[in-house]
Amino acid sequence: MRSHYSLFQSHLDLAHHYWDQLLRPGDSAIDATCGKGRDTLKLCQLALSSDGGNVFAIDCQSAAIEQAKEYLSHTLSPEQLKRLRLEVGCHSHFPFNLSAESVKLIVYNLGYLPGSNKELTTQTSTTLQSLTHAQHLLRPGGAISITCYPGHREGAIEEEAILTYASSLSPMEWSICHHRWLNRRLSPSLLLLQKALAA
Repeated sequence: MRSHYSLFQSHLDLAHHYWDQLLRPGDSAIDATCGKGRDTLKLCQLALSSDGGNVFAIDCQSAAIEQAKEYLSHTLSPEQLKRLRLEVGCHSHFPFNLSAESVKLIVYNLGYLPGSNKELTTQTSTTLQSLTHAQHLLRPGGAISITCYPGHREGAIEEEAILTYASSLSPMEWSICHHRWLNRRLSPSLLLLQKALAA
């Protein structure tokens, strides 16, 4: 029987806790790895109102975007759907015309699409390219949330490279925290990068 815990059950619970603290109605957010749209829904619930906010979501698999569209069409209001953009594309380049420092939260849930081909997984090189773009899009005080999956070979390589990259960022410009479950072998981990507020 699975155990239950009052503070957080999983990496997603922890990620959503941080998103709850950060996003407000009227903010803009990006889901850089949309998948089936579960994280996209959470971002929409936090950021979208009847007259404000924007959520942008991308995935390299058209099947994922179609599943997300179907799922979100049944869970969001017509007003919210008008403020959501879903696109097929690689997260190495965001296919949206976004200005610098315009986004409050950028979310990555790396790895492969659950229930699909496990060979189609996010790649270290494109994820690092994406993070470089994400830095410039982020508003002061905004954050990047990254869920890593070291339980498979590419995921382990990707996590190590991302942690190395994040460790090189200036502590004067970024506050960075990595959450890992110490007693769950090869479990997903959560990396948070928060951009400093403007002086």
